[in-house]
Amino acid sequence: MDREIIELQPGWEKCRMYINKLIAFLEKETESAFTSEEYMSFYTIVYNMCTQKNPYDFSQELYQRYRDSFTGYISERVAPALQEKNGEAMLHELTMRWENHKLMVRLLSRIFKYLDRYYVSRYNLDYLNDVGLMCFRDIVYEYMKPTMKNAVLSMVLKEREGEQIDRQLVKTVLEIFVEIGLGNMKNYEEDFEKYILEETSLHYRTKASEWIEDDSCPAYMIKAEKCLELEKDRVNQQQQVEGAGGASAKDADGASKQVNSGYFHHTTESRLLDCVEDELLAKYEMQLLEKENSGCVALLREDKKEDLARMYRLFSRIPKGKEPVAKMLSKHIESEGMAMVKECNERAEQAKAEALTKSKKERRNQESQETVFVKRLIKLHDKYLLYVQECFDNDALFHKALKEAFENFCHKQVANCACSELLASFCDNLLKKGSGEKLSGDAIEETFEKICKLLAYISDKDMYAEFYRKKLSKRLLFDRSANEDHERSMLARLKQQCGPQFTSKMEGMLTDLQVAKDNQGRFEQHLEKNPEKKPPLDLSVLVLTQGFWPSYPVNTMIIPDEMEKGIEIFKEFYDLKTKHRKLTWVFTLGVCHLSGRFGSPREKKYNFQMNTMQAAVMMLFNSEEKLSFGEVRDRLKLDDADVIRLLHSLSCAKYKLLLKNPPGKTVSKTDIFELNTKFQDKMARIRIPLPPVEQEKKKVAEIVHADRRYQIDAAIVRIMKARKVLKHSELMTETVTQLSSSFKPDVKTIKKRIMDLIERDFLERDKNDPQLFRYLA
Repeated sequence: MDREIIELQPGWEKCRMYINKLIAFLEKETESAFTSEEYMSFYTIVYNMCTQKNPYDFSQELYQRYRDSFTGYISERVAPALQEKNGEAMLHELTMRWENHKLMVRLLSRIFKYLDRYYVSRYNLDYLNDVGLMCFRDIVYEYMKPTMKNAVLSMVLKEREGEQIDRQLVKTVLEIFVEIGLGNMKNYEEDFEKYILEETSLHYRTKASEWIEDDSCPAYMIKAEKCLELEKDRVNQQQQVEGAGGASAKDADGASKQVNSGYFHHTTESRLLDCVEDELLAKYEMQLLEKENSGCVALLREDKKEDLARMYRLFSRIPKGKEPVAKMLSKHIESEGMAMVKECNERAEQAKAEALTKSKKERRNQESQETVFVKRLIKLHDKYLLYVQECFDNDALFHKALKEAFENFCHKQVANCACSELLASFCDNLLKKGSGEKLSGDAIEETFEKICKLLAYISDKDMYAEFYRKKLSKRLLFDRSANEDHERSMLARLKQQCGPQFTSKMEGMLTDLQVAKDNQGRFEQHLEKNPEKKPPLDLSVLVLTQGFWPSYPVNTMIIPDEMEKGIEIFKEFYDLKTKHRKLTWVFTLGVCHLSGRFGSPREKKYNFQMNTMQAAVMMLFNSEEKLSFGEVRDRLKLDDADVIRLLHSLSCAKYKLLLKNPPGKTVSKTDIFELNTKFQDKMARIRIPLPPVEQEKKKVAEIVHADRRYQIDAAIVRIMKARKVLKHSELMTETVTQLSSSFKPDVKTIKKRIMDLIERDFLERDKNDPQLFRYLA
């Protein structure tokens, strides 16, 4: 059966009836829009009018009258209602009308939905939902937007001044700016955002000019941080609503409720905060940092960690804002370090002057200024490393500032010692028996870690390595190392910090010493099996590999027959093991234990520990009552300087085993010496030290500088061999870079080494360009 044709006018009158009923509901003239039956009747009428065959397809007419329904309602009812109100009352009216309008659009677009499906798609027209919103935009929004904008700006300003406002109202109004753009943010950005950004800049410009004059730096930063938090809170962001007891509140479906904490659109956040940061921070950064009694330096000086952390947080927000803070930190640390160096030097001079009036025991118990300096250096580094970690969020820029500051004063001389030597001596005290503080194993390991961190700031690491190696050799050879595990632990840290080449010789020393001890064990087993070859005295020999250990002076002295026979027996044993190695005896490192009776008539027995060369001198007096300086020298075949050191240690030091004639505190070549038969001491075991060779520090420096020449030569040849041709400036740069992990080479020294390599035909200058070098294969 054919469907009854619906004419345009009668059909639209029925539609108009339902639309009027919806308008009456929106205007609160009735309690409901229409029932479900009315809704279906309305939908059916529209559907039938759009699906009738031509000329009764009224899709075009319905599309136009759909639009006219909105324009008529908005023009007659909505616009006049809004024009009657101002300010916040107008905004309330606007939001109510906007919600009503969206409801009307939603309902009518569903009823006219068939138009969207076919007619709109076919002719590429605006969708029904967009048509409804555009009607509101063209009639209400375009006329009201200046008033809307001003009213919202006024409310935001009130809130910034501390007043309470209806945030939900502001948020809803700003949503109109967004939604009216139909997916495009142009309306929101041009009609509202640019104005709020201008007002924000103006507002905080005024506030900043007041605060910078009246407030201290910490007070200003607290206000600035609070303002940034409040502005961020004004941005529309979703947050969990917390229920009682900390649990998140749930809606009827069990889902967590969400609320809007702000009203600006989330796209405004970055630009809004940029305005605040620019006005409060960027424009006044240096003025804040340089405030005399409350700026960055004052906060560092007074240990205001919380304020420093806030300063970092704030100035991290602006471009290059951290750099001035990092520079001030570096200068402050450097000034503290330089003051520490100066104070330590002054105290060292004072201690040197007071040493003349103090007893040996007082001087021994007094901690050296060098040790005090290293402890203070560790404490200073710990303090500011903690600042970098806690206040400056482990920022690489501040780690660099810390590094530069320490590098700038760690190369200074302290009590006539380089920092590298001080660190090596400090480590020696930690690792040596019977010296330094009694620290637990964990405390020693922690100190090792801190020493290695300081070592990273020292440019002459090779100098540290040589001093450390010298002191390590003495600890190992004279059995003064407190703990071998600690020795290896320290070497492992140095290896990690400076590379395997840095510690290769030191690790070789530990291994070599163990091999030497095993060899001594085999020697003792050999003597047990061959008792007829037992030497006339107990003999312990350490055979060491020369390449691992520091160089020591070798004296070809004539030793007593008992010692000589023992050496011959050991050589015979060693030759059984290998005939390809030559033994060189270093008597300066030997230790002898002598026993003797002194007193009248020699009733007390003493055990003396002394150097092999000292023991050789004392054994001369077994057969002679008196010997002159010359006789001692000729019998031992030693240099005058060595004889003076030996005789001085035995006749002029604390323990006078020999009597010198004439008496005095110095040894001359005309002196006569005899055994002190009346020697007495309350101790039965006595160690007789041998004075150190003078200028040992100078010899270490000479060794290091000689090694540096070889390293520079090797680096230059290595670079040129790879590059073949290179400019002077590039060669200098690459050489410094390659060697920087060990030491910082001097430019003049590099130039000298280049000239030496040219003379030795490793390099040549280009004939046309003297700044260009060529490698000669």
